[in-house]
Amino acid sequence: MVKQLNYAALTRIFETFEAGEADPKGELHHTNAYTLLVAVALSAQATDVGVNKATRGLFEIVDTPQKMLDLGEEGLTQHIKTIGLFRSKARNVMKMARVLVDDFGGQVPSSRAALQSLAGVGRKTANVVLNMWFHLPAQAVDTHILRVGNRTGIAVGRDETAVERAIEDHIPAKFQHHAHHWLILHGRYICTARKPKCSICPVAADCLFTEKTL
Repeated sequence: MVKQLNYAALTRIFETFEAGEADPKGELHHTNAYTLLVAVALSAQATDVGVNKATRGLFEIVDTPQKMLDLGEEGLTQHIKTIGLFRSKARNVMKMARVLVDDFGGQVPSSRAALQSLAGVGRKTANVVLNMWFHLPAQAVDTHILRVGNRTGIAVGRDETAVERAIEDHIPAKFQHHAHHWLILHGRYICTARKPKCSICPVAADCLFTEKTL
C-alpha cells in the first residue's frame, strides 16, 4: 500500500480538480431529495446510465413516497426491471416509502442514522444524499474512490470506511464538499481500473502510483 500524500500535495491535487470543474455534479438524474434517494438506492450494482434510463419515466409520475405507495410494487417493478436485482430493490423502495410516510411525514431525513434506518440504504447511499441534497461534506466511497485513493496516495485505507475517514482527516476542509465527486469522476474517466490514462492525468506529478504509463 502506498503512503498517504502530505497536505501540500493534496492541496495541489484538489486545486487542480477545482480548476478543471469547480462545481462537479453527480450523474444520477433526480428532481428532489426523494427521487435522489431512490436513484442512489437503485444504483447499487448498476450503472448510472442504466438507472437514469429506468427512472426517466418513473420520476415523471412519482416524486414523493406517497406516490410510490400509490404506484405499488408491481408498477415500480415494470419501470426498473432492466436494473440488476430489480425485484429486491423494488421491495426495499416500497418499504422505504412506507417508513418515510409513516415515520418521517413523507420527507427525506437529513441525518445519516435516520437515512440508514431505511430499507436498502447503507452508509454510502446516505452519504450521497447528505452531500448532494443537504450540502454536507459527507464522503460516499465507492469502488472508484477506494481504488483511486489507494493507488495515488490521496486517501489510503483498507476498506471504504477507512478511505472515508482518510478523506475527512487529510483533505483540506475547503475541498471536502466536492471531494468524493472529483474522485469518482477521476476514477471513472482517467484513473480507470485496468488501463489508467496516466499520460493525460492532470495530477500525475503528485500521484504515488508506481506503474504510471506516462
